[in-house]
Amino acid sequence: VGAAQAQIAPSRTWPELRDAVQDRADRQAYPLTGMKPADVREILGRVNSLDRDEWARSWMQTGERYFNEARSVETSDRPAAREAYLAAWRYFGFGAWPVQNSPGKAAAHQRAIEAFRAYAKLADPPLELLRIPFEGKEIIGYLQRPAGAPRPGPLVISVGGLDSYKEYVCEQYGPDYLKAGLSYLALDMPGTGEAPIKIDVGAERLFSRVLDALRDRPDVDSRRIAFQGVSWGGHWAARMAYAEPARLRAVVNWAGPTEQYFQREWQLKALGTREYLFDLFAARASVYGVSTLEAFLEYGPRMSLAGVLDKPSAPMLLVNGRSSGATR
Repeated sequence: VGAAQAQIAPSRTWPELRDAVQDRADRQAYPLTGMKPADVREILGRVNSLDRDEWARSWMQTGERYFNEARSVETSDRPAAREAYLAAWRYFGFGAWPVQNSPGKAAAHQRAIEAFRAYAKLADPPLELLRIPFEGKEIIGYLQRPAGAPRPGPLVISVGGLDSYKEYVCEQYGPDYLKAGLSYLALDMPGTGEAPIKIDVGAERLFSRVLDALRDRPDVDSRRIAFQGVSWGGHWAARMAYAEPARLRAVVNWAGPTEQYFQREWQLKALGTREYLFDLFAARASVYGVSTLEAFLEYGPRMSLAGVLDKPSAPMLLVNGRSSGATR
């Protein structure tokens, strides 16, 4: 464990992190897309250390300003209120990013959810909050249909990654689905956001349960359901292609981990980079529900897809390559 620990990249100092965050805001690069550079500069100016709760407090302060602004115009100017609630969600959400591993970050995450739910109530076309019972808990997602779409119509189940939750999926990919005439259902992958279970072999049953629920909706054509997953979410797209070849019309695995990602050697190399802003190990370990490096390294290989790749699957598009933006 000591040798492995030595291969994890040292954290950025506060001045290094401050400058890296501001740079991404200035470039509108993930995970700061949509945020105003001047707001980010103000937020960072209130922070003086790497303390997670200090970080969360400053981002929440700006989030509260936008939330209150939205509330003040909610009845008089719905479009302005929508935009302000969405801005509040962005700032609250980044105060909780990439994982809620302190009380302050947990509080920021709850406020982010509240802000996005307030936005959803004003969304046009309507953004439906979907709750599906699941093993004594519930699966929570957002379903949006194009205005005037035929009933029943095609739908894409869309899942984000390690740190891009279902709310981000709605903002980032939702408009393109709607433009293409597709309804979509945005969900958290296991181990993130409001997902009811952590990552484990068989966790794709969460999404199979969603397919069960969609089958009973009169506005969804159960013969034309697709599944798209991005980054870690791409892994679940692939798993679902093999788990549900009869019920999925098509699957898009957008840069999802398959085999090498899960091996000790690759993870130690990846954890030694500084591309990720901060808390990469904490975020990756949290989705498994482990906290030590050795437990994390031992857990990963069980998730390899090597044993299922020769089985029948739904039609699957694999997307990979080099991007000019930040990867995650």
